[in-house]
Amino acid sequence: MKQLGIALLGMGRIGRLHGENLAFNVPQARLVIAADAYLNDAMKEWADSVGVNCTNDVIAAINHPDVDAVFICTSTAAHAELIKAAAAAGKHIFCEKPIHTDLDQIKEAIADAENAGVKLQVGFVRRFDHNHKAVHDTVASGVLGKPHVVKVCSRDPDHQSMDYIKTSGGIFLDMTIHDFDMVRYLSCGEVTEVCAYGAVCSDAPYGDYDDIDTAIIMLKFDNGALGVIDNSRASHYGYDQRTEVQCDKGCVRVDNDLENTAQIASAEGVSVAKPTWFFLERYNNAFIAEARAFCDSVLKDTPVLVNGKDGLMPVAIAMAAAKSYRENRSVLLSEILG
Repeated sequence: MKQLGIALLGMGRIGRLHGENLAFNVPQARLVIAADAYLNDAMKEWADSVGVNCTNDVIAAINHPDVDAVFICTSTAAHAELIKAAAAAGKHIFCEKPIHTDLDQIKEAIADAENAGVKLQVGFVRRFDHNHKAVHDTVASGVLGKPHVVKVCSRDPDHQSMDYIKTSGGIFLDMTIHDFDMVRYLSCGEVTEVCAYGAVCSDAPYGDYDDIDTAIIMLKFDNGALGVIDNSRASHYGYDQRTEVQCDKGCVRVDNDLENTAQIASAEGVSVAKPTWFFLERYNNAFIAEARAFCDSVLKDTPVLVNGKDGLMPVAIAMAAAKSYRENRSVLLSEILG
């Protein structure tokens, strides 16, 4: 089997996750080198465990002669510049979301990749979950007719550290951005208007960082559908990930993946297991599927399944949601995109 030589850029949590998949679970890939500007002993030990050389010179890793493509898993602030560097080197690009928090930077990065003739796939992993994909495929097939209502419930199991929250960019860019991608994917349409409500409902000090822990976002789509997203940073019972689309002729929905599917019935009632705890458990197979899909797109020269526009639009929707929340009004996407 022909393999794609890959440089892993960034060896934090998400970088190690991708690196292990590329090393052990993606037969189309060959992990050539791993790089992190903040290389430390723990990263070196991890690189050794997956059998790859490592360096603190990220640009050298991009330009390595055996590298055909890069996986960008660094901090968000570096994503756009690394896309540009990889494009200039003629290397195909997988980039974790978001590409950037500035729309102009995103557009420039996308343009550089297009002009260089290289693939650019953005890491919205939930599209590769078998359950959410089944909802999308049902809607896209037209078997249920036109979509009317799109619902996404996305609740994290527990609070992140406040050190993380103070630099996360806020709930809409940090957390809901996945859901903004999902509503586009599930509705087969584009968001035209956003109205967001938010609050600090817990005792955690989100207000100290101009952030919230609970949000409801209502949306309008260009195909006439309406949407609603609900978010919580701390459900406390597991990773709550449910989606639903109601259409002309019926409804398609998926519930949570549970720790197990046993149903216990007794005189006291009926109980089932809790949802899986967090994204590593819930979307483990989806991470593998998206890496395989990227490699296949490059090796077979087919379009990537999550492209540059798919990287741009959720950021624009997040900006509209943040503006709506701050100004207490609905915001048209045209106000953000111009």
